[in-house]
Amino acid sequence: MKIAMIGQKGIPATYGGIERHVEEISRRLVARGHEVTVYCRFHYTPLQAEHHGVKIVRLPSWNTKHLDTATHVAVSTLHALGQGYDLVHYHALAPSAFAFLPRWFGARTVVTVHGLDWQREKWGHVASWALRQCEGPAVRFPDRTIVVSRTLQSYFRDHHHRETVYIPNGTHLPQSRPPTRLEGFDIEPGKYVLFVGRLVPEKGAHYLIEAFQNIRGDLKLAVVGGMSFTEGYVAELRKQQSDRIRMLDYVYGETLEELWSNAYLVVLPSTMEGLSIALLEALSHGRCVLMSDIPENLEVAADCAVAFRSRDIADLTEKLQKLVDDPALVRHYESLARRRIQEHYNWDRVVDALEDVYRDARGGRDAAVAKARSAV
Repeated sequence: MKIAMIGQKGIPATYGGIERHVEEISRRLVARGHEVTVYCRFHYTPLQAEHHGVKIVRLPSWNTKHLDTATHVAVSTLHALGQGYDLVHYHALAPSAFAFLPRWFGARTVVTVHGLDWQREKWGHVASWALRQCEGPAVRFPDRTIVVSRTLQSYFRDHHHRETVYIPNGTHLPQSRPPTRLEGFDIEPGKYVLFVGRLVPEKGAHYLIEAFQNIRGDLKLAVVGGMSFTEGYVAELRKQQSDRIRMLDYVYGETLEELWSNAYLVVLPSTMEGLSIALLEALSHGRCVLMSDIPENLEVAADCAVAFRSRDIADLTEKLQKLVDDPALVRHYESLARRRIQEHYNWDRVVDALEDVYRDARGGRDAAVAKARSAV
């Protein structure tokens, strides 16, 4: 099939869960013989023709908080109409509003909902309202709608009376990396708590920083991530930086894998998710994870991680101190982590299910959606 991906900032992925998702599935689709084009934004993707066989089309956007996605998706959709794609795959709620247009020109469309973006705390009332209005188009405009969690699947069934296809994010099982770069961050292997994520309010870094200031012991906190139109929020976080709290900005590639590999503990205090790739990556590196008890996190790791009450700093502090004081308990959860990933969140199985949805959207097999639901 000739496939286009629209809605993501671009590839290769540096920051952003959707970007990582699109890169992983696109590379594997190309390896299986499909022709895949990913539409990328000037400010995210450097000038290049392809990435691991995936074709790249860079187009402009109006790079502001409210217009970056909408303008890029509009321009990308118009470009895609004349390219003869068999299928156009939109990612996220807002881009789904354009999913009807390629169908008028003979292409099939698929939307993947990665989360309920209107819940993100960075949006004001008007932007949040506008994003919420995209829920209807997400399940009505495309030929098929995919969601990355059972929680989202239930949401669309209850609120829109529509069935969606559940295909989660995936990850791989990496090799542990020795600590060759940590000295530059002023942290030592096995002696830091790690947070990885965009520095936006819903990722909850402020809860973790406040809790960590009350933790006894010699561990440090490494906060890995950068801003996403949240300059004021990040400025407030940076005021808390100290000898014990290290703000590392975005870190990518082998350096990030080294940080995952050598952390004593990973904390993910987000207040909303679709399906957290950071959570999957922490587990894939065999780390003990302390996570907020939102349904999307519990769905992934209720039996192989420690949960605290979301937004409850006192409970977060208590659970964090307990893990800091009990290395044996940390080792116990480490022993469970990779097994969970290997059994349920494999990228190749994700792409198996995705291909079935594509074939079904093109009128392939009546049973493809049912197979996709049970394949992962």
